[in-house]
Amino acid sequence: MNRILTSGSMIIILWVSIVTLCSAQNSEDNLRMMRYSASSLEQTIDWQNEVRSALYEQLKVKELLSQKTQINFDLQIESEKDLGVYYMKVVSFMSTPTRRIRVVLTIPKNTGKFPAVVCIHGHGGTSHVVYDKHTIYHGFAHKLAQDNYITIAPMVSQHEVYEKGMLLMGERLFDIIRCVDFLESLKEVDPDRIGCAGLSLGGEMTMWLGAMDTRIKATISSGFLTNMDHMEQNHCMCWKFPGLRTRVDFADIYGLIAPRALQCQNGIQEPPSQFYVPLAKKVLDEIKPVYYVYGEPDHLELVVHAGGHEVEIPSLQRFFKRHLGGTPQN
Repeated sequence: MNRILTSGSMIIILWVSIVTLCSAQNSEDNLRMMRYSASSLEQTIDWQNEVRSALYEQLKVKELLSQKTQINFDLQIESEKDLGVYYMKVVSFMSTPTRRIRVVLTIPKNTGKFPAVVCIHGHGGTSHVVYDKHTIYHGFAHKLAQDNYITIAPMVSQHEVYEKGMLLMGERLFDIIRCVDFLESLKEVDPDRIGCAGLSLGGEMTMWLGAMDTRIKATISSGFLTNMDHMEQNHCMCWKFPGLRTRVDFADIYGLIAPRALQCQNGIQEPPSQFYVPLAKKVLDEIKPVYYVYGEPDHLELVVHAGGHEVEIPSLQRFFKRHLGGTPQN
């Protein structure tokens, strides 16, 4: 049967189409309302403080942050191994007043105050996998431990929210912030030389940690430099939470790290559906202005390596040696 539209029907359809188009446009207009656009250092610092505060609020961790100095670690050592030049321990401590987390911790056998790195795995990973040289992580945490860094490796791959009223990304972030708190409590750690490194989801979490915790002096985000439009396709959506996209894109979050050191790593073999180098370069161009305003453009770098979705070890070692140093200080 042929369908005949009357002039009234066509008017209604046209009106609905206009409303739909306007709604879509309004939705686009409401994205990234806090994108970086400052032109002076003073404006940039204000922007960073405002965005950081808004994101902490949206992540639902502001109250926990105000309480964390009162949370006793109640440290428990579950196991310890002698691995030649360093000791590896599995320990647990309180992240929140009601939840304990387990981490892998390595301590060099040398004496003195050491730089420290939070080492973060990706989806499907564990705390131990970043020490395994036979994986896409190429044992980067083990390499750092051999180079006289204290390392701590938490678990961030959970996809359930453990505590009522929390967000998944908020819990993940707060746990790694507590790892920094714990590192600062160790007599062997130089608190002025703490960094973080991770791959994939770990690269995302190092972005968040470097951006939100200014105690982090050097950040390596491997296999993650991209934008949110791209992450809406072919990726786990655990990165997204209400209110995020209305405020920022990933370039803005990375921009909160400035002027502290940031290295992003993307492999040339990453396909267009994943963490594609041409897109990484485009996003990097959005981060650069923040570093230029601070007068520290050489504190930002993109390492395009010959591999795929993996950690590039020589660049990681060079970067941390430059920005954290690898030798103990008495």
